[in-house]
Amino acid sequence: MAKRRVKLSEQIRRAVKASGLSQYRISKELGVSESTISRFVSGKGGLSMEYLDALADLLGLNIAATRKRRHRKGR
Repeated sequence: MAKRRVKLSEQIRRAVKASGLSQYRISKELGVSESTISRFVSGKGGLSMEYLDALADLLGLNIAATRKRRHRKGR
């Protein structure tokens, strides 16, 4: 059985929760409202790439993109 790929947003949400930083502190560091961070962490809202980059920096995350393998029909 193939391993389920975890979305980037979910990985960042987990890192936020594991960081021990309060949503208030994160919101102040990023310059967004605390409700924006709360919606993001709960999966009910998103963040722009600019804020995702800033959040990754704040959490000390290194984000790398890889190309998804495509499955060809008939193989």
